[in-house]
Amino acid sequence: MKDLEKRIKEIEKRNRRVELDKKWETSLFRRFLICVLTYIVVVTYSYIVSKYNNIYFSSLVPVIGFGLSTLSLKLFRKLWEKYNRFNN
Repeated sequence: MKDLEKRIKEIEKRNRRVELDKKWETSLFRRFLICVLTYIVVVTYSYIVSKYNNIYFSSLVPVIGFGLSTLSLKLFRKLWEKYNRFNN
Protein backbone atom coordinates (compact mmCIF):
# COMPACT_ATOMS: atom_id res chain seq x y z
CA MET A 1 0.00 0.00 0.00
CA LYS A 2 2.86 2.39 0.84
CA ASP A 3 4.47 1.65 -2.52
CA LEU A 4 1.25 2.57 -4.35
CA GLU A 5 0.93 5.85 -2.44
CA LYS A 6 4.56 6.67 -3.20
CA ARG A 7 4.05 5.98 -6.91
CA ILE A 8 0.92 8.13 -7.00
CA LYS A 9 2.75 11.01 -5.32
CA GLU A 10 5.62 10.71 -7.82
CA ILE A 11 3.15 10.75 -10.73
CA GLU A 12 1.40 13.82 -9.31
CA LYS A 13 4.75 15.55 -8.83
CA ARG A 14 5.73 14.78 -12.43
CA ASN A 15 2.37 16.02 -13.68
CA ARG A 16 2.84 19.34 -11.84
CA ARG A 17 6.29 19.68 -13.39
CA VAL A 18 4.93 18.93 -16.89
CA GLU A 19 2.12 21.47 -16.41
CA LEU A 20 4.64 24.09 -15.32
CA ASP A 21 6.78 23.30 -18.39
CA LYS A 22 3.77 23.82 -20.65
CA LYS A 23 2.89 27.10 -18.96
CA TRP A 24 6.49 28.31 -19.33
CA GLU A 25 6.71 27.39 -23.03
CA THR A 26 3.54 29.33 -23.85
CA SER A 27 4.01 32.24 -21.45
CA LEU A 28 4.08 35.80 -22.76
CA PHE A 29 6.92 36.53 -20.35
CA ARG A 30 9.15 33.94 -22.07
CA ARG A 31 8.34 35.28 -25.53
CA PHE A 32 8.96 38.86 -24.46
CA LEU A 33 12.21 37.89 -22.77
CA ILE A 34 13.51 36.12 -25.88
CA CYS A 35 12.71 39.20 -27.97
CA VAL A 36 14.41 41.58 -25.56
CA LEU A 37 17.52 39.44 -25.14
CA THR A 38 17.82 38.88 -28.89
CA TYR A 39 17.43 42.61 -29.52
CA ILE A 40 20.17 43.45 -27.00
CA VAL A 41 22.51 40.89 -28.55
CA VAL A 42 21.82 42.12 -32.09
CA VAL A 43 22.35 45.78 -31.18
CA THR A 44 25.57 45.02 -29.31
CA TYR A 45 26.84 42.75 -32.03
CA SER A 46 25.94 45.24 -34.78
CA TYR A 47 27.74 48.00 -32.93
CA ILE A 48 30.89 45.89 -32.62
CA VAL A 49 30.77 44.52 -36.18
CA SER A 50 29.83 47.79 -37.91
CA LYS A 51 33.47 48.27 -38.84
CA TYR A 52 33.53 45.03 -40.82
CA ASN A 53 31.44 44.14 -43.85
CA ASN A 54 31.79 40.37 -43.87
CA ILE A 55 28.65 38.34 -44.69
CA TYR A 56 29.88 35.26 -42.82
CA PHE A 57 30.64 37.27 -39.72
CA SER A 58 27.33 39.13 -39.93
CA SER A 59 25.41 35.88 -40.35
CA LEU A 60 26.35 34.91 -36.81
CA VAL A 61 23.91 37.49 -35.39
CA PRO A 62 20.82 35.26 -35.21
CA VAL A 63 22.83 32.26 -34.05
CA ILE A 64 24.51 34.15 -31.22
CA GLY A 65 21.24 35.86 -30.23
CA PHE A 66 19.35 32.59 -30.06
CA GLY A 67 22.15 30.81 -28.22
CA LEU A 68 22.53 33.48 -25.57
CA SER A 69 18.79 33.84 -25.08
CA THR A 70 18.37 30.13 -24.41
CA LEU A 71 21.31 30.05 -22.02
CA SER A 72 20.06 32.97 -19.96
CA LEU A 73 16.44 31.81 -19.80
CA LYS A 74 17.15 29.36 -16.97
CA LEU A 75 17.62 32.14 -14.44
CA PHE A 76 14.51 33.96 -15.59
CA ARG A 77 12.51 30.73 -15.58
CA LYS A 78 13.34 30.14 -11.93
CA LEU A 79 12.10 33.63 -11.11
CA TRP A 80 8.98 33.07 -13.20
CA GLU A 81 8.30 29.76 -11.44
CA LYS A 82 8.50 31.40 -8.01
CA TYR A 83 6.03 34.05 -9.13
CA ASN A 84 3.74 31.44 -10.66
CA ARG A 85 3.66 29.33 -7.50
CA PHE A 86 2.26 32.26 -5.57
CA ASN A 87 -0.46 32.80 -8.16
CA ASN A 88 -1.73 29.20 -8.16
